[in-house]
Amino acid sequence: MSGRVICRLDDLKDKSARGYDMALDNGDVIPLVVVRKGEAAFVYRNRCPHTGINLEWRPDQFFHPDGVFLQCATHGALFRPEDGYCVRGPCAGDRLERINARIVDGEVIVSA
Repeated sequence: MSGRVICRLDDLKDKSARGYDMALDNGDVIPLVVVRKGEAAFVYRNRCPHTGINLEWRPDQFFHPDGVFLQCATHGALFRPEDGYCVRGPCAGDRLERINARIVDGEVIVSA
């Protein structure tokens, strides 16, 4: 099974998120957000479904101050970290684009 290593799970604190760039073979780069909850990692394309812009306003600042939801810094949309579902904001009912990922030997690997 092929894939690309994005990071080690231990690179993220529990209940946190970080941004990463995934380089494709054709030279394109896809910005990602990796969310850690316990021993699970959820990976999404770092793009708000409302405007197509990155979610964070500062590097690695993805969570709303309450620490429960991911937040789009531009319009305040709130997303559940475990499934990317938008619970509030201009894109309510939409989802972040999920990237298939798995953890192997402590590494977060996305499908190539």
